[in-house]
Amino acid sequence: MARDDERLFLVVGDVGYGFVEPFIREFPERYLNVGVAEQNMIGISSGLSLCGRVVFCYSICNFPTLRCVEQIRNDLCYHDSDVKIVSTGGGLGYGALGFTHHLTEDIAMMRALPNMTIIAPGDPIEAAFAARSACLTRGPFYIRLARGGDEVVHSSSVHLRIGKAVTVREGDDITLISTGGLLRNAVHAADLLKNDGISVRVLSMHTVKPIDADSILLAARETKAIVSLEEHGPIGGLSSAVAEVLAAAKERGFFLRVCVERPFLKEVGSHEYLQRVHGLTTEAIHARLGQFWSEAVTRHEQ
Repeated sequence: MARDDERLFLVVGDVGYGFVEPFIREFPERYLNVGVAEQNMIGISSGLSLCGRVVFCYSICNFPTLRCVEQIRNDLCYHDSDVKIVSTGGGLGYGALGFTHHLTEDIAMMRALPNMTIIAPGDPIEAAFAARSACLTRGPFYIRLARGGDEVVHSSSVHLRIGKAVTVREGDDITLISTGGLLRNAVHAADLLKNDGISVRVLSMHTVKPIDADSILLAARETKAIVSLEEHGPIGGLSSAVAEVLAAAKERGFFLRVCVERPFLKEVGSHEYLQRVHGLTTEAIHARLGQFWSEAVTRHEQ
């Protein structure tokens, strides 16, 4: 994108070596490493934006978000600055580094800020879409990436739009709404549930704000239960957004959230290990939804 748009500027917080070096070599005049000073990174990025730049600022999950709430609110959102915050390792991606490097509150925080668009890509195709869309759309963005090496879920022909969910699997019993890096687990769990005779519609809700209310309400009317899936805490994230849509429309039905219910767990380990601890693996999602469907059917019959 930088080759086609001279406005594009990259600012990092002393991370990404090897990853950002090709950009530095080709566009040294459009790159700045501010050091371990993420609050300054937000302020500098806003200033560059006010001078006509489209700025991508990048760091490890919690550092460009939780550390910079006031700067994001005042420098970016208040001025509607053309700055795109990109965090890597959202959720439990940096599991082995401990709680200081886990990020399970960021979507809640960013959803509360005016003018902020939030995209949490579910696979590399959605990540490329997020970058292109952010560059072409005026205003502050928060792009929440997983750790990397994610499986490609979509075909290259998928049609992606900001604020519009993508139907990855069709189904009539349960709608499983996923955001971020758990999309692969959602799809594989849906395939396992199909073998159990449970038909699962999978929606990739790559844009958490603005949320696709139409797809949520259509799913509530066409399927018998809604499940939200995210690597985030239980308050303020995707599950809250889905519940708000359902409540505002006075939709009644079965709703389950699958998320990081206890973010202060002391366990430390790999991303895969922490997904097992929090019940976010394919196998855990399969078992949880199977039990939920059995309970929902029983309550419906009663």
